[in-house]
Amino acid sequence: MTTRVVLLAALASGLAAPTALAKPAHETGGRPLMASLNGANEKPTPGDAKATGMAHVTVNLGQNQVCWDLMVENLAQPTMAHIHKGGTAEAGPVALALTPPDATGHSKGCASADAALAKDLIQNPGAYYVNVHSDAFKAGAIRGQLSK
Repeated sequence: MTTRVVLLAALASGLAAPTALAKPAHETGGRPLMASLNGANEKPTPGDAKATGMAHVTVNLGQNQVCWDLMVENLAQPTMAHIHKGGTAEAGPVALALTPPDATGHSKGCASADAALAKDLIQNPGAYYVNVHSDAFKAGAIRGQLSK
């Protein structure tokens, strides 16, 4: 009977809660980052002037995982989405592939990231940007720098 009381007390206080190992970073904490996306931010040439979007990114260093919730509006036929390494005035290399938005303009998911990338995203989010490509803007339709 004593063991049952201790277990119930632990459950009530959250001490015996299930571990978070299997949960994606956006459900277990992690560092939240965001980016406001538009065509004017697209470099080296402007992207889709009508399209906009928002990216919510969560980096969980302990799980080496990056999760995203990406929403775009007025963007026809998105084909790819990425997090790139690069400043505001440059087109940088892909750091992490994201699932492109679907027909509703939404994409949500998680991907494994090596520890060095996860750490750098947390420490230097402004050195990375989210970019969404489309059929009409193959090099990039909208983008925005990550920030805390």
